[in-house]
Amino acid sequence: MTTDQPARRAGTAETSLLRQAATLPNVISLLRLALVPVFLWLLLGPRWDGIAVLVLAFAGFSDWLDGKLARWLNQLSRLGQLLDPAADRLYVVATLLAFLVREILPWWVIAVLVGRELMLLGCVTVLRARRFTYPEVTYVGKGATFVLMYAFPMLLLIQTDFAGPVVVDVVRPVAYAFMIWGGVLYVWSGVLYVVQTWLAVRNRQPGSGDGGRDAVAGT
Repeated sequence: MTTDQPARRAGTAETSLLRQAATLPNVISLLRLALVPVFLWLLLGPRWDGIAVLVLAFAGFSDWLDGKLARWLNQLSRLGQLLDPAADRLYVVATLLAFLVREILPWWVIAVLVGRELMLLGCVTVLRARRFTYPEVTYVGKGATFVLMYAFPMLLLIQTDFAGPVVVDVVRPVAYAFMIWGGVLYVWSGVLYVVQTWLAVRNRQPGSGDGGRDAVAGT
């Protein structure tokens, strides 16, 4: 009987994971994740910027939609808490790297934002090594990602051939405003995370472990 228990637990966990993945919010998150390499190929391969804009727009809209659906349908899940921020982070980093290659944004702007991601990775490493609970999710970090996911499609739109002079004149200032606003919030949320990490280590108050992973993902 006891020898079968680990296998049963593994089977139960696998079934639970499959059930979570089959919910509508998580299907949307999985689709968003699957479109990351497609977006990069569109932007760096054939340079079909118009279709890439649509993919980015879908990513931004679905980021809002899957969270709303999860609450409306009462389908909040551990898998969703991991998939949603993972997709957001992948889109942010992938878009920044693509924009660097295409020279859509200055290299120093991209370096600052990517540096923020590396800074967070260092904080996560420190916290995990010391077995601390990760800081809480901040609305600053969520808001920054939300704004950037709307700035990116607009920045890409003004690079396309089908965006006429009138569209470019209207969209360009809005795109740069969103980019500046989102970039500042994104960096500030990273600074807050570093401060929280430093305070946790200084106070030497070990956390519970698993409970903090959600906070890291959504920061």
